[in-house]
Amino acid sequence: MDYFEIDRVIEDLARSVAAPCATTWFKISGVKNPTIGDYRGKVIEFMNNFRQMIRESYPEIERKEGLKDYIYKGLDKAIREVNTGNNKEVERRYRYYTQYN
Repeated sequence: MDYFEIDRVIEDLARSVAAPCATTWFKISGVKNPTIGDYRGKVIEFMNNFRQMIRESYPEIERKEGLKDYIYKGLDKAIREVNTGNNKEVERRYRYYTQYN
């Protein structure tokens, strides 16, 4: 089955949702200079919220388990990239937030 749409969601999740949410969280918490580890951790926390949404939102159908496994593997890979500093967008947003805030 072609999961093109969900691949795009996972690919853009850190950039379009998790990093902006993390930045907003640090702003409203008054944390102007989080460590890179704290920032990545908060991004990952927001990415994991997507996992919960998938678990709760897809209807009970036969192929759902295959889809969920596919999504979780892709999400795990995307989280590893953030955690190891290999997501350029997250790193850029961190630098921008801490240097120009």
